[in-house]
Amino acid sequence: MTGIGGAGTSGMVDWNLAVATATRLVRPGPDVSRDEAREIVAELRRHAKAAEEHVRAFTRMIPEGAEPEDTPVLVVDRAGWVRANVAGFREVLRPLLDKMQERRGNMPGGAVLGAVGGKVTGVELGMLLSFLSSRVLGQYETFAPATRELPAAPGGGGRLLLVAPNIVHVERELDVAPHDFRLWVCLHEETHRTQFTAVPWLRDHLEGEIQSFLGETEVDPMTVLERLREAAQSLAGGRPEGEEGEEGRSLVELVQTPAQREILGRLTAVMSLLEGHADYVMDGVGPQVVPSVAEIREKFKERRAKGASRLDMALRKLLGLDAKLRQYRDGERFVRAVVDEVGMDGFNRVWTSPNTLPTKAEIAKPADWVARVHRKAES
Repeated sequence: MTGIGGAGTSGMVDWNLAVATATRLVRPGPDVSRDEAREIVAELRRHAKAAEEHVRAFTRMIPEGAEPEDTPVLVVDRAGWVRANVAGFREVLRPLLDKMQERRGNMPGGAVLGAVGGKVTGVELGMLLSFLSSRVLGQYETFAPATRELPAAPGGGGRLLLVAPNIVHVERELDVAPHDFRLWVCLHEETHRTQFTAVPWLRDHLEGEIQSFLGETEVDPMTVLERLREAAQSLAGGRPEGEEGEEGRSLVELVQTPAQREILGRLTAVMSLLEGHADYVMDGVGPQVVPSVAEIREKFKERRAKGASRLDMALRKLLGLDAKLRQYRDGERFVRAVVDEVGMDGFNRVWTSPNTLPTKAEIAKPADWVARVHRKAES
């Protein structure tokens, strides 16, 4: 198969094998005819375009008449989501994996271990991606290198993915109006697209924080691979459900240094802001354009809260996905409180520079952010 952005078998991870494994294991999507599939794709594209106009009008992040750099909107299947994310992972993790590869190369037998370990890790990463590929409705890929199959914005920045099979699966599971649900999902994902296209410094800031986090990693390569193996074994049933101890912590938590904890605190605050803002916008625009938004929101909240099997919940914890659910809740509360206090334009000061982003403590206490950013500016 074609390599993902270069030689697929080099380094600590066999990226091509990860794609092949995930594609082989990915669950089949819901049963739709070819004509239905074409209609769904066309409707999602229409909704993405409509959502762009609604989000811009509601958020007022983009001045009237301004046209920020465009980013592609791609409607993909589960295998397409896997390929896109492997390309993104490879780009972001390159510095860390290069460092790990160098350390392993200095070990006795390091070259042989690298060749074998890369394939093992590729299979395990593929298993995790196959699990995740059936759960993501949409995603704004911030660090997306363009590939032959998956275009991205110029300079390697951004594309919006809508995962059609998963959207159809959830709308059927919730028994909600398909037209309304598809637009509702697009409103959330388009908000992320608007955040990064309207705030040019945001991508570079996030990338810098992520690379600083990865740069602080001094853990032995075998430890990182072992954590990945633990997550993969959860999927394969190779570990008892509900087992307590180190395995109950997320992969990120297991490899943190003190410096990384500080960086992660800042990243958590930013991600809470971005996710909460998207939820706030989705709820704010929804009543105007999605007739059944109240029913959709209620059923979707129940679905989030209910979770799934013990195995699914254990894996979410290991991967840190439960933290993402908290980000939606905490971030939305922050945005709502700030907008109630200082209005939408006052809230939009959050996008002025990295210095006006909320801290993790301010996400929990929005009044402290208002005091720091607004009262200080007015004094």
